[in-house]
Amino acid sequence: MIRKMVIGIFGILLMVVSGLVWALFPSANKVLRHIENHPESSAFFLQVNQEPVARLNPDQMLPLASVVKIIIAIEYAEQAAAGEVDPDALIALSELEKYYVPKTDGGAHAAWLKNYSGRIEDGKISLRRIAKGMIAFSSNANTEYLQQLLGIERINKRLELLGVSRHSDIYYLVSSMFVADEMVAESGGDTGDIPTRLGELSDVQYAAYIAQAHQKLVADATHKSSLINIGLKVQKVWSDRLPASTVQEYISIVEKINQRNYFDKQVQVYLHEVMETIMENPANRKWLAHSGQKGGSTATVLTKALYATLKEGDSIELAYFMNDLGITTMPRLSLSLNAFELKLLTDKQFREDVIKRIENIR
Repeated sequence: MIRKMVIGIFGILLMVVSGLVWALFPSANKVLRHIENHPESSAFFLQVNQEPVARLNPDQMLPLASVVKIIIAIEYAEQAAAGEVDPDALIALSELEKYYVPKTDGGAHAAWLKNYSGRIEDGKISLRRIAKGMIAFSSNANTEYLQQLLGIERINKRLELLGVSRHSDIYYLVSSMFVADEMVAESGGDTGDIPTRLGELSDVQYAAYIAQAHQKLVADATHKSSLINIGLKVQKVWSDRLPASTVQEYISIVEKINQRNYFDKQVQVYLHEVMETIMENPANRKWLAHSGQKGGSTATVLTKALYATLKEGDSIELAYFMNDLGITTMPRLSLSLNAFELKLLTDKQFREDVIKRIENIR
């Protein structure tokens, strides 16, 4: 009896462990299956040699998370090429520190600093490395600094210049985390039902709170410590109100970078330096002529926009956005993104399967 019980318990434990291993094991099919099973909250666009081959909800507005940083990178490259900002200018790390809020970026800023520790001179680092840190490491502090330097109005104007029409306004990303704080302070400390109150704000009110929070971060290096523990419900509202656009618009953007015939030559040089750090890996240079990408995530969102020109000649652009993910779904899927993208780029049979399965979603 005892022996049978022990075997039974061992069997249950084995199934639980096997389930956990499967959940954490990267698989290209996991991403595709999620999109198939949740088409209402997903969007997908694949383009090969400038021809759309698979589309799902191409015009659906969805939160971008850090994918929006591609627009900031483009504005940086434009201003650098025009001589309006100096990529070699040394910026004090204390300027970035104003916008660094610990435990809100998944360790991105700390990882960037560690990677470039040998490039820091007297507590300063070059602007070009700040821009690369925004894309390659997704540092939110670097992003907010660049938004301040380049001008939020000019970043939004860049959308129009790129011919992008379906895109909500871009705002200060770090400062947006402080909207709940601003509301509580304005209401005399009332912390009641913040998620509902936050969701009911008009876009104008929301933007005003963000601008207000940004000015406080600029003026007071200690203000960031005031961030309240907003909880998952508020995080969901915050995530839903992030700058949004469509996969079709972002395909048009990354295609412009990939084809290398849209931007002025010097703009392209600065843009590639920021966007294409993947090409610094010798293994990637063996099969890629050039490639760049930017992903984004929140507790409920996973997004990606990428482009690649293969050495064999094919040019590929891919954008996929997934929203309303469960608290355990997001981290499980994130482990499989690289496997999915790599197989899509390198395995033509898998690519054909993806095209067929996406096109069959109704």
